[in-house]
Amino acid sequence: MGLITSCCRPSASEILTPDAETRRRQQSEAAERRAAQDAARGIKDIEKVKRMQQRSEEMEKREQELSSQGGAALKWTAD
Repeated sequence: MGLITSCCRPSASEILTPDAETRRRQQSEAAERRAAQDAARGIKDIEKVKRMQQRSEEMEKREQELSSQGGAALKWTAD
């Protein structure tokens, strides 16, 4: 039985392993792909979400600038 299975498996000298630099590069590429997939999970239009976040940050900065200058606030309360 050992003869039948030994012909199907590659020998230890036939198995090629990449060098350390290639393995590091492949691992970093895989990590970047996983991070991108995690960021996109559940979101169909990533760019739209990024634009919305940027607009929100800009509005917050403007509100802070106006409040620090003592100007009119963008937010108001109903009577």
